[in-house]
Amino acid sequence: EFRRVLFRSRDPAARAIKQLVEGVATRPSLDLTPGATILALVLGSTNESTTVLDLASKTIVRWRIPWPEDFETDLESFDVVEGLLADDLERDDLAQPEAVTLADLPRRLGTYRGRRVRGWLEELSTPADGPLFGFRGPSAPYWEFRGERPSVALIAPERGPQLLRRTDDGSTWIRFGWTGDDVWLLCEDTHAIRAIEATRSTSLAGRELAAALGFRPAYVLTTLSAPADGHCYKSCTGILPRN
Repeated sequence: EFRRVLFRSRDPAARAIKQLVEGVATRPSLDLTPGATILALVLGSTNESTTVLDLASKTIVRWRIPWPEDFETDLESFDVVEGLLADDLERDDLAQPEAVTLADLPRRLGTYRGRRVRGWLEELSTPADGPLFGFRGPSAPYWEFRGERPSVALIAPERGPQLLRRTDDGSTWIRFGWTGDDVWLLCEDTHAIRAIEATRSTSLAGRELAAALGFRPAYVLTTLSAPADGHCYKSCTGILPRN
């Protein structure tokens, strides 16, 4: 471990990213100026939305990115990215109040990990004070949302997590315990999906899951989807280490 840290410290690119991230001026609130350039840390990414930590305000935001047709997101957890806000931020989605639209594809600058990230994740962790997103079950009708509930939750599981692969449809699911509930969510984290596919196993947990992922999972990033057939669905869009 010491050798890996020493190697990174001698890497000019790693030093440049470290200086860039740690040199970001702090803001009391999120900059929502149309056309503003935002520096952020990726927590999880799908083609529907990318969940990031705004490095200036330390606020969780969901980016709608105009990916080209038939192009899958290549952003990964802890990527440092620069995004340009669109002229119309489209902040009218009551089910996803954190969501904003980007004018173009974000620019990936590098990767940032370390003690500061660990502290940020601890602060962002969702308190265990009720059902995930305020309701039980996998989904809720879109018309019930009023823009008051967050659509992102960073969960530190009380039990698990366990990764499962369904042979009937090839889907990947994550199971974990939280606030006394046994939570099952569709997993959209591409790294986790590739990991369980590589093992050819239908279930991974504990040390086997950590070995497949390359780290010990500490957090499950959960998000609410855009409405499908009138409902917004819970899903896992990232499995993260403590860092």
